Amino acid sequence: MEEDESTTPKKKTDSQLNLPPSMNRPTVSLESRINRLIDSNHYHSPSKPIYSDRFIPSRSGSNFALFDLASPSPKKDGKEDGAGSYASLLKTALFGPVTPEKSDVVNGFSPSMNIFRFKTETQRSLNLYPPFGSDVVMSGVSPSPVKSPRKILRSPYKVLDAPALQDDFYLNLVDWSAHNVLAVGLGNCVYLWNACSSNVTKLCDLGVDESVCSVGWALRGTHLAIGTSSGTVQIWDVLRCNRIRTMEGHRLRVGALAWSSSVLSSGSRDKSILQRDIRAQEDHVSKLKGHKSEICGLKWSFDNRELASGGNDNKLFVWNQHSTQPVLRYCEHAAAVKAIAWSPHQYGLLASGGGTADRCIRFWNTTTNTHLSCVDTNSQVCNLVWSKNVNELVSTHGYSQNQIIVWKYPTMSKLATLTGHTFRVLYLAVSPDGQTIVTGAGDETLRFWNVFPSPKSQSRESEIGALSFGRTTIR
Repeated sequence: MEEDESTTPKKKTDSQLNLPPSMNRPTVSLESRINRLIDSNHYHSPSKPIYSDRFIPSRSGSNFALFDLASPSPKKDGKEDGAGSYASLLKTALFGPVTPEKSDVVNGFSPSMNIFRFKTETQRSLNLYPPFGSDVVMSGVSPSPVKSPRKILRSPYKVLDAPALQDDFYLNLVDWSAHNVLAVGLGNCVYLWNACSSNVTKLCDLGVDESVCSVGWALRGTHLAIGTSSGTVQIWDVLRCNRIRTMEGHRLRVGALAWSSSVLSSGSRDKSILQRDIRAQEDHVSKLKGHKSEICGLKWSFDNRELASGGNDNKLFVWNQHSTQPVLRYCEHAAAVKAIAWSPHQYGLLASGGGTADRCIRFWNTTTNTHLSCVDTNSQVCNLVWSKNVNELVSTHGYSQNQIIVWKYPTMSKLATLTGHTFRVLYLAVSPDGQTIVTGAGDETLRFWNVFPSPKSQSRESEIGALSFGRTTIR
């Protein structure tokens, strides 16, 4: 016997709503039932309570567009699909008459739909929604601690007296070896200061007719090159305290030196750069011509492929291993370019600083031959050096503030400004561990500063010299 067709939908509807038998009311529409269950002002029967298996709060004021919810399915042949109709009514009850829009429409709520898809909120801050906007702290959850900036001591931990340290912008009289030995040119002598034992050794005396104009350690730290006022370059074996070679070729003083493996580059007041291979018998293997004035800055890149040179002609040139003419020419500086530094963190990144009439630090990409940025320091730039442990660099300055600045790259925000020298800070070198710098000035002092973190911990302060406060002399 077939069932009556008029009663069949009613039973299906009741079973779909999962209502108790006592609540079967055929005359009540589907929409009114949902409104009774969901509306914030709940409908209560005067005689019987309403039972349900869950409570769905009203969230009409919430911004659910952030969660990218689906919109109701379209009509098919003028009639809405049953699942889509139910989803539409449920969304209207949950969100109110205005619901989030979405271009791609799906039928109803799909279990596989990615509800919590990330979407940037631009108009309303996420702090407006719980738990961010609540004053209640969730149990067991603590906010992440804010990392405090690294502390850099504003005073040197050691000061050495350096009598006869010349106040000459074009000279380079201080260098620190890989074996932790500091070489300093004082007048016509070169002294070695051992940072481990604090012992001072007099390496050589050039005589009354000559003076030291530059010093430069070989990469392994056992040979020291000395540029003289007469134009010669001497090579010394510091382990034996012997001069092993004297090389000529320049007509005037040699104020800049730079090592690249067994090749030594020397820059002179005669406007030339000589490439010297200490394994060859000749004094020099090639001559680089391009500058129109004295060479005061020389630096090889860390891969030993490019040599940067700066001169009193306000020019910055870049040479490769085999060129005798500069492959790159930068003419933006308005004063002498002594300060040169290659980045150990980014290939082809070069920094340069200009003298009193320029006062700017400029950054170059030698791979693409582009000028990246410029920072006005308001003071003569005498030296630049990059940290090998972190992406920071130090600049030393002369007229008129005589300061030392630690910069964060690439933002070029100042991490610290160090003062203490009373003359231009003309000389700068870095310890082999990359944590300490030494600065020299015409006030005849060498000052040691802890400015960079160690490579293992960027927050732990350097222990070098922590117990060696005081002032001594280097000669």
